[in-house]
This record gives sequence, C-alpha cells and structure tokens, in this order.
Amino acid sequence: MRRALHAALAMVLLPLAAVLTLLAPQPAAAASLTRVTGFGNNPTSLNMYLYVPDRLASRPALLVLVHYCGGSAGGIFGGNGHDYVTAADRYGYIIVLPEATRSGHCFDVSSPAALKRGGGSDSTGIMSMVAHTRQRYNVDPARVVVSGFSSGAMMTNVLAAEYPDVFSAASAFSGVPAGCFATSDGSQWNGQCSGGNVSKTAQQWGDLARSMYPGYNGRYPRMQLWHGTTDTTLAYRNFGEEIKQWTNLQGLSQTPSATDGPRPAWTRTRYGGTGPQAPVEGISIAGTGHTLPQPGMLAYALTFLGLDH
Repeated sequence: MRRALHAALAMVLLPLAAVLTLLAPQPAAAASLTRVTGFGNNPTSLNMYLYVPDRLASRPALLVLVHYCGGSAGGIFGGNGHDYVTAADRYGYIIVLPEATRSGHCFDVSSPAALKRGGGSDSTGIMSMVAHTRQRYNVDPARVVVSGFSSGAMMTNVLAAEYPDVFSAASAFSGVPAGCFATSDGSQWNGQCSGGNVSKTAQQWGDLARSMYPGYNGRYPRMQLWHGTTDTTLAYRNFGEEIKQWTNLQGLSQTPSATDGPRPAWTRTRYGGTGPQAPVEGISIAGTGHTLPQPGMLAYALTFLGLDH
C-alpha cells in the first residue's frame, strides 16, 4: 500500500516539477562575438564583428580592436586581445573588431586610398563600423578609442592620424608611424619601413600625418606606443620614429617628462605629462621581439585608454 502511494505521488510530482522548471527564470545567454553586416560603406569588403557585454554601461566607451597580419577577429578576441574582452565585461564598454578578408589578412596601410581620410580603403570601412555602432548604442563620443597589434598597430596609427576628431586615445603594439608603409606600386609591404630604414624629422612625420586630414586644426589623440627591442619584423627603430611623429602632432618636445620602469625589462617614457594618461607614452621592452602584447600589458593600455572605469 505504501509503495503504491509513493508511486502515485511521484506520478503527480514529476510533471509538476517539470512545469515549475519551465516557469522558473532562466539564466540570460552570455554575450558573444557577433558578425554584423550591412553596416555602411565598406569598399574593401572587411568583416565587422561586435562584442556587447551583458552589463552594458549606460554611456559606454567604444574600443576598436584591430588584429595582426594573418589574424582574425575571433583570433584576437580569444587570444592575445582577450584581456580587453574580460575588461569589457567588467566595465561595460563595446568592442568593434574589423577583420581583413584579403589574402594574408593584413590591413591596408600602404595605398594612397588608405592614407587619406575617407579615401576608400580599409580605414573607410572601419569608420563605417564605428558610425554604425555609435548610431545603435548610446556611445560616449569622448571615449572612442583604438588599439591594435602589428598590422593592427599600423592601422591604429593611421586611424588616429586620419580621424583625430573621432578617437580620444590609441594604443599601438609593434607598429610604425602613420604613412611610413606608403607604397606607389600596388604592394602592401614596404621593406624600407619594416626594416627601420625610413627616418624623418619630427616635423616631417607630423606633416605626413596632417596631410591625411588636410585643414584639421584640432587636437590629436593621446598615443601609447609599445615595441620590443629585438623585433625583426617591424624593426625597433620604428618606435623612435613613432615617438617623433606623435610628439610633433601634440606640439611636444621629444625630451621625456618622466622615465621609469614599471616592470623588469620595461622602459617607459612619457611626454607632455607624468601621469598614466600623458599625451604620448612609449614603452620599450628589452630583449623582446615581435610578440606583443604579452600577459599583463593590456592592463596598462586599459588605463591609458581610459577604459578601466
């Protein structure tokens, strides 16, 4: 009798439990990297990916994160750029990840079209992604920033030079000055620049960047530059040339306002200020090649870019 009662009770309770499970609040789907199409003028057929964290700030910042040659949006999202993703979850900012689709998956920082504001190459498509995101979300226009690695670092320099009225800050890991990679033969590789054999005065570098947005007289973004001293892909000499360019664009002396070593093998120089958001900051990594960023570096970039709050 007791067994029969237990069996009957189970027959009643199991369906009831199933109903209650269905009615109970379900956990929200976690944020994920999402492909976006139809975002606007995209002359070189870039792919656009977007990351919007579950807890989005009411007035979010926007980070444009640009991958390296041979890379992809997913590769940088889950790989050496992932600290930016976990920080987005914490601080509620949005990440736009452009993806090059041409052979080699490098960004165009060489053609005349690439080196002119609205010129009709990769930078034009990336800015369409930025405009699309700003229209859809309540992005803080004072906190639109860009960061990239290698080819993405070169594009970071170009975007900051061409669109200084859009970006407030930039952080470039293993790049070259804006315009250094220019070619006239249709090639996207400039061996003289990559080898560190293109040297100009600070004024010449600044004028080259200014020529990408003629007539602009406003401020330029804060620029953070990183480079390994034994880099043989984009030679270390490019680091000093970048510093020349960005100190000139900021109207600053090339003499540092402060020099320190926040970590072993790091030498950090700041120009035009001594705090964590100086107008120009350079971080040289002794004994390191073309392998940036390394663990822990993006924490410093987050502070410089103003994303850690």
